[in-house]
Amino acid sequence: MKRLRITVNGMVYEVEVEVLSDDDEAVVAAPTSFAAPPPARSAVPPAVSSSTTTPNTHQSGPGVLVSPIAGIVAEIKVNVGDQVKENDPLVVIEAMKMNSNVSSPVAGTIRAINVKVGDSVRQGQPLLEFA
Repeated sequence: MKRLRITVNGMVYEVEVEVLSDDDEAVVAAPTSFAAPPPARSAVPPAVSSSTTTPNTHQSGPGVLVSPIAGIVAEIKVNVGDQVKENDPLVVIEAMKMNSNVSSPVAGTIRAINVKVGDSVRQGQPLLEFA
């Protein structure tokens, strides 16, 4: 198994892959039987949390908190100018009838809120900015 870090549209994913063949390896003979593939691993990035108490670990970039999941903004727990600590819950997003807290990745001051309650958000969309 190899661990790889892949960036797609600015989203960073860490994945494990199994190398079945390598360009440097010579193929001796075709297999005569095939084994069942191993169970598929989840393709969900580590930032996605199904728990409302797990802090957000998504790498949002400097000064910006982005949505780790697609959904509807159910609650905004802060206002512009509020001081927050790392792991404070900032926004609640409803996805598939489940509420998920999006928590602060850093301590700081809320500079701007880019969404409002009821907005539909996509994964990776900026939710708020820190000063």
